[in-house]
Amino acid sequence: MATLPLLRPSVLRHPINPLHRKLHPPPPHSTHLKFPQPSKPVTSPMSVSASSKTPIPAADRLMSAASYCYPLFNGFQYGRFLLSEYPILATPFKPIIPVVSAYHSIPYASFISFFAFYLGIVRNPNVSRYVRFNALQALVLDVVLVVPMMVQQILSPGLNLTILGYNCLFVFLVACFAYALGCSVLGKTPYLPFIAEAASRQLDYS
Repeated sequence: MATLPLLRPSVLRHPINPLHRKLHPPPPHSTHLKFPQPSKPVTSPMSVSASSKTPIPAADRLMSAASYCYPLFNGFQYGRFLLSEYPILATPFKPIIPVVSAYHSIPYASFISFFAFYLGIVRNPNVSRYVRFNALQALVLDVVLVVPMMVQQILSPGLNLTILGYNCLFVFLVACFAYALGCSVLGKTPYLPFIAEAASRQLDYS
């Protein structure tokens, strides 16, 4: 019986002793481990707008489609070499050729149309963002098409290089017009490379 007091402290320190667990509970962080939660995927504004199923009114589609006639009318001059060499390519444009001729016969028609689109549509808060974006994208496309004309006046390239540049610009313009027109009719937002980014950035700042 004399050895019983010597064993008592060791019994109290034994991990399976319930009295030891009550006197010395384990630290809270040892039993509850926190793991990092997976971050939520970031959704870009482009994907949000693309996933929207809100139908576009017919009036907004018509105004958006009409906006792209502005760069087409101003850049139609780039097709004079291609259309004169291949007259069959001018067949789809015959209905609008009188309209283009009447448009260019009006003094300062391009200048007036630019400010009419910009002040009347782009800066008008009563117009939907869909129409404002398309109108601004059409204006940016028109500005881009003016740059080659300025470069030609400064550098004065040869005739062959001028014809090649005009043909490429006209094909690019018609492709952009057809794509934007089709998207506008279907109620979708056309995104022209680089031009859409500039238009969207300018629209957010305006």
